[in-house]
This record gives sequence, structure tokens and C-alpha cells, in this order.
Amino acid sequence: MYVWPCAVVLAQYLWFHRRSLPGKAILEIGAGVSLPGILAAKCGAEVILSDSSELPHCLEVCRQSCQMNNLPHLQVVGLTWGHISWDLLALPPQDIILASDVFFEPEDFEDILATIYFLMHKNPKVQLWSTYQVRSADWSLEALLYKWDMKCVHIPLESFDADKEDIAESTLPGRH
Repeated sequence: MYVWPCAVVLAQYLWFHRRSLPGKAILEIGAGVSLPGILAAKCGAEVILSDSSELPHCLEVCRQSCQMNNLPHLQVVGLTWGHISWDLLALPPQDIILASDVFFEPEDFEDILATIYFLMHKNPKVQLWSTYQVRSADWSLEALLYKWDMKCVHIPLESFDADKEDIAESTLPGRH
């Protein structure tokens, strides 16, 4: 488990919009080491971190990130994409869903969007803030977004100072 380049870019986006975060209800899905969610919490958002309920090690990594960043109160829940679980049903309405590099394996895309669709159905005003690295010209999210009646707005990296080799002294994004 490590910080993926897309997490740094999403964290930069959150930092750029940090004044709008206090009091926002935010859920990070596929959180892993939880950089975006931790940053959102540090900026005053009410954050819930989640990763696969089938991967308890990932949930433990989320908890460790909370401890290391003096945020032991953050809730960590196991959510498996595409499954309607009690933990998913119990989530309060969210203002923002964070998803950093979850669109990695094409076979997971539909399950991810089904979970997001469920959350959007519970709260039609929720927004998904996602970063991903295009790994293949052979796949696209457009058809699935259309199928699930979702719309996407592309936000240029330069609009939030993320078009550089390094962000906040991290060279992880590079030119991805």
C-alpha cells in the first residue's frame, strides 16, 4: 500500500478548494492510505473512509493513516463495490464522494459506478470528485456513465495548479 500519483492530484484539488470543505460530509471510496480523505478532514470536512470489506488489511491501513495523522475519530467502513451492504445502507447523505484512482481495473468499473449511483440516488446533490490515470486507449467510462445516467465534467490540471512535475514537494504525479 502506497500513495498513488492520482491521490496527490486529488489532494491538490481538495487543497485548492479547502475553504469550501469545512462542514462538508465526505466519503472516500477505495481509500487505501487515505491521503485525500485525511487532507479533507484536516481542512474541516466530516470524513468517512472506506475500502473493500473483503480486504481487512486495507481497512487497517485506513485506520493506521488516521492514527498517524491525529484523526482517530474518523469512521472507517468496509464497502465492497457493487454490493448493497448494511454499512452502505447506514451511510449518512454525503456532499462529496472522493475516488482516487479507483478506475484501475475495467472489470470493476460497473460495480464502482453502481455503488456511486446508489449513493447519488440517496442524495441527488452529491458530487463525485475523482482522479484517474488513463492506462489504455481500449477502455472508456463514457458508455458506462451514459448507462448509469451520470455526467462528467473534465477539470484541467492547470486550473488547480496540478500541471507540474511536483505538487507540494511530491514528485509522485510526475507527468501522469
